[in-house]
Amino acid sequence: MEKEEKKPVITFKNVSKEYKLYKSEQERFKALFFKSVPHKVNHAVKNMSFQIRQGESVALLGRNGAGKSTILKMITGVSFPTDGEIIVDGQVSALLELTSGFDREGTGRENIYLKCGLMGMTHEEIEAIEETITDFAEIGDYMDQPIRSYSSGMKARLGFAINVNANPDILIVDEALSVGDQAFRKKCRQKVEEVMADEKVTLLFVTHSLATAQDFCERGIVLERGKKIFDGEIIEAIDFYAAKN
Repeated sequence: MEKEEKKPVITFKNVSKEYKLYKSEQERFKALFFKSVPHKVNHAVKNMSFQIRQGESVALLGRNGAGKSTILKMITGVSFPTDGEIIVDGQVSALLELTSGFDREGTGRENIYLKCGLMGMTHEEIEAIEETITDFAEIGDYMDQPIRSYSSGMKARLGFAINVNANPDILIVDEALSVGDQAFRKKCRQKVEEVMADEKVTLLFVTHSLATAQDFCERGIVLERGKKIFDGEIIEAIDFYAAKN
């Protein structure tokens, strides 16, 4: 009996993303009113098409400027394509800029409810994982102090704890495993492995470490200057990328 093919959870159809680059903020402001303001165009992603299915673990490989961060921002809805279509089916939890998006005046505990709520979780669902997040973050009494009193490391710990414990359908990891000291980094890796043990969870992983990509992923997509130049099994993708760099 053939294995049932799982549904696509991320689909890119001929997606392009352009950024207009201006000489100054004043020029950028003028461009809101006048189309003739001179500028350069950065083609961050060019006519990109691919599908990622439920349960897949996929590494995005490429040098700085290849388009990896732009792709992640479009998947998470931070930015939108200039052309093409993106379809995302499922709750996305992104381990990207872990210290962003917090309410500085709110406590750590209040920010758990804020960030999980923004992911679409109900109050009851958040209550069920609140203690797990608190224990994982390991920031003690600071959990009930305002975020503005946190160090950057504490904010990163809390950000990781929230996102990785939010029961995501799609987990996006961008070098977030380098958070904290060695013991906490090991704990982060183990938690991602635990999440990935659920065959329904999809992982999209961005790293400059080819060894880490091989540890976590079964498929690799290699990017160069906004274009997809290879898509296949992770070992083949790593060999292809290494040969070009």
